[in-house]
Amino acid sequence: MISKVVYRGDLRTEAFHTESKQLLVTDAPKDNQGEGNAFSPTDLVATALASCILTIMGIVARRSELDLEGTYIEVKKKMSSNPRDISEIGLNIYFVTKINEEDKIRFERAAKTCPVSLSLNPKINKIIKFIYL
Repeated sequence: MISKVVYRGDLRTEAFHTESKQLLVTDAPKDNQGEGNAFSPTDLVATALASCILTIMGIVARRSELDLEGTYIEVKKKMSSNPRDISEIGLNIYFVTKINEEDKIRFERAAKTCPVSLSLNPKINKIIKFIYL
């Protein structure tokens, strides 16, 4: 078991990560009857994609003894209404250190093949922009 998720009422959940003992709260978004006081479950999907990309690029960087610390991703998400699902995830990846052309290719390939990306429904439009110094 990786987690235990409990419904706390008022469209809020608490997810407890069993190994680290970390707690994650979700709330329904304002556009779907919620208060928007925490990540929504679909926010987490989009955010998981960004976290996965940074993790996989970190692994690639570690192999080459490169430092990606401070690299960040701005995440956007669009929802469809019928059916209500994620239609688009937009990611702007900002590299805060100088990256050579060969490593750019490796990082971009890693970003597009991270496990979360490969697990998402192919109908979700993923727009990934790489912004280098």
